[in-house]
Amino acid sequence: MITRANIRNYSIYLHGDLLFAYLEYVGEDYEADMAAMAADPETQRWWKITDPMQESLTEGTWWTPIPEVYHID
Repeated sequence: MITRANIRNYSIYLHGDLLFAYLEYVGEDYEADMAAMAADPETQRWWKITDPMQESLTEGTWWTPIPEVYHID
């Protein structure tokens, strides 16, 4: 489902008790792709297992975007 939602180069890092995720979105309609992922029964099953283990750092949102401050290819 991650690939079908146009997500590439997806990694999750653990630092202490914090998880950090990095991904590259290559699609054209992020909202639609995320809605399709959220509607997927297998994704919903996985989230029921993993969501109780996670806590957002930003109230009212699940993900906290972090600005990129440096990049080199």
